[in-house]
Amino acid sequence: MDMNTAFQRILILGYGKVTGEVLQYVCGRREEYGYRIEFIEHEIHPFSVTEQICATHKIPYRRITDKRELAAYLGQIEEKTLLISASNNFLFPASLVEKPHITIINFHNALLPAYPGRNAPTWVIYMGEKRTGITWHYVTAGVDEGSIIIQKECGITPDMKAYELTERLMDLAAEAFRESFAQIMAESVKAREQGFDPGRRMYRSFEVPSDGTFAMTDRPEEIYRLLRSVDYGKNNIFPPVKTTVDGQAAEILRYRKIPIDKRKDGEELLYLPLDGGNLLKIKYHFI
Repeated sequence: MDMNTAFQRILILGYGKVTGEVLQYVCGRREEYGYRIEFIEHEIHPFSVTEQICATHKIPYRRITDKRELAAYLGQIEEKTLLISASNNFLFPASLVEKPHITIINFHNALLPAYPGRNAPTWVIYMGEKRTGITWHYVTAGVDEGSIIIQKECGITPDMKAYELTERLMDLAAEAFRESFAQIMAESVKAREQGFDPGRRMYRSFEVPSDGTFAMTDRPEEIYRLLRSVDYGKNNIFPPVKTTVDGQAAEILRYRKIPIDKRKDGEELLYLPLDGGNLLKIKYHFI
């Protein structure tokens, strides 16, 4: 017997861990609700698992990288559809958002209304926040402006790097989606408006904290925060941080917080004193 829902179709758009978790969960509930599932990959990412998940569960899979083509495809939807935007950077046109038979929900990796836009984990670390979290919200014509469905919080530890925080946020996003799914499908969510300032700061994809540079006169804690904020491990989201050493331009290769007794001097190494009796060890090379 079908569960309580008016949605005939679920279309998932996105990439990465959250998208994979959402796709698996929606697939697992398909027989209960009786909806059709479709997945669209708009941004191609290496090591993506979504295509394999679709093949395993016989879910229609499309790759549409062109924005106009994607907008046109979505605009042709006629049946009542839930469109799930998970880790997706495509901006839905107002003409689609305003269609009464289409409901769009989106995952954002911050506690809206704070830190709307791109690369929120970077900015919360750089700004020295102690807590952050995730938001699932309904999509409106404005970027990250829709009413909130569910939020979950987590702490930011003093040494946390952007990739570590991102992993935690993705776990929270999948957990929150599962918790709110039944209400979303029944259209019974008690959503709340964000209540944001219209002039709030919107973070753009091309922006880098401190323009990706620091001066040797900056506080070591600020330098450490900058380095952690742009550290996405093997995912090169930002270019290497730069500075000037002895009048020459230098590029940061690695960094680490270490105890003072672990210091070993060498070429192209910087040691900066941190609070708590530790050192910030920085490996660089001249460019």
